[in-house]
Amino acid sequence: MTTNPSRAGRREWTALGVLMLPLLLVSMDVSVLYFAIPEISADLEPSGTQQLWIFDIYAFVLAGLLMTMGSVGDRIGRRRLLLAGAAAFGAASLAAAYANSAEMLIAARAVLGIGGATLMPSTLALVRTMFTDPAQRAKAIALWSGVMTAGVALGSVLSGVLVEYFWWGSVFLVNLPAMALLLVLGPLLLPESRDPAPGRFDWPSVPLSMAAVLPVVYGLKEIPSEGWNVRYVVSVTVGLLFAALFVHRQRTVASPMISPALFGGRGFAPAVALNLVSAFGMLGSAFFTTQYLQSVLDKSALEAALWALLPSVPIGFAAPAATSLVQRGVHRAHVVTAGFAIAACGYALLVLVGTDSLWLVLAACGVLSSGIVMVMSQLMDLALGTVPVERAGSASSLMETGTEFGGALGMAVLGSIGTAVYRHGVPDSAPAAAHETLGGALAVADRLPGRAGDALATAAREAFTQGMQSAAIAGAVVLAGAAVLAATTLRRVRVHEEACTENAGRADSLSPSGV
Repeated sequence: MTTNPSRAGRREWTALGVLMLPLLLVSMDVSVLYFAIPEISADLEPSGTQQLWIFDIYAFVLAGLLMTMGSVGDRIGRRRLLLAGAAAFGAASLAAAYANSAEMLIAARAVLGIGGATLMPSTLALVRTMFTDPAQRAKAIALWSGVMTAGVALGSVLSGVLVEYFWWGSVFLVNLPAMALLLVLGPLLLPESRDPAPGRFDWPSVPLSMAAVLPVVYGLKEIPSEGWNVRYVVSVTVGLLFAALFVHRQRTVASPMISPALFGGRGFAPAVALNLVSAFGMLGSAFFTTQYLQSVLDKSALEAALWALLPSVPIGFAAPAATSLVQRGVHRAHVVTAGFAIAACGYALLVLVGTDSLWLVLAACGVLSSGIVMVMSQLMDLALGTVPVERAGSASSLMETGTEFGGALGMAVLGSIGTAVYRHGVPDSAPAAAHETLGGALAVADRLPGRAGDALATAAREAFTQGMQSAAIAGAVVLAGAAVLAATTLRRVRVHEEACTENAGRADSLSPSGV
């Protein structure tokens, strides 16, 4: 069967530019509080627990609602959900900027997470709807991937600059013009799309999906700093049990939130799994490199953030380059395999880092990030190209939920390895606080007299660097294994549109609801 998909014109590419605005801001909000938290603490005086929730509530709510919102968008329309999410995101940004208590800021950040959960899958699903030509869709998704990755890096820098010249609420007010522009231009430029026969919405799957995602993400985020505490292990275990119940319900209910038929498209399941591994590699390294710049090299927070922008430069070229290779006839399996291999080389460079290796760390981050973005852009395109357009929202939300899981898992596993090596490397005679974190060791060293403080600081920095090297070895091994897995699982996946259409039809025929 052959198809002649219409090619997108100026209207669609302009609409893509509009879609990039909310995507950039949603990804920036993950890191936008990095430099604002000291001023927030001085102004609102949150407790230690409240300060943690101010940081984490956004990511938790976002991760927990992605699958729900992807399914809702398929039913009520992706544009409608996108505009509703933009309005909620803008209103929550305004409330957060002028919050007069820690509780109010936490609540506003939670609503921001709800808005973000509507925006992320909607933007990617609309890209799938607007760009039906495979080559154009691949380019659009490459841009989408680059913007999403760059947003996390830009968020911390923007935070530092705004806090330097304005007040902490300004880090939220920057969201308002972009959301207003989206609300004005969205109805004019963006098409509406939905599943014409979605079946009844499965309400019990909503709490089940959140109960599956939130405990796992919470436990994995806490393990790197707190260790394998029983509480966090139980949290992850409970989440996995709910995940099993969620999967069982999706396989047995008449109208599932996430249709198992999505996995009938050849290439979709490998794309979800490999995307999770790529997020593992990306965020697992960030746990170390951000601390290295600030605590090992003794850079200020703003200095560290500005230096961290340099590795973002090659990211802008990596995804388009990968797309160009595929369009020139290089099999996607080879490109994804090469991306994982490049990322593994980035980890290999981190193994060589000493306690004074600024440029080597930046080079390693650039190589690692470029390889991961190559992988992510191709996997996103593969996943969306092998499912029916009617289920693009659900497919997008699954990929993004996998990204959240993978990132948390990378920080937990690699962070635990690095922390264990660090604690072993700190002298036994050092105070207990010095054995917990590098920051704690440096704080203790500042209070010690003369050479004793210098010796502890030097030993702690060396121990942290050794921990980073050990974690980098593990990261390189994982990504090298992913390269082999990609080469074997993706080599039979066809990339032309006939295969996508054929798989879409097969997925429809496998649907439990028969639609």
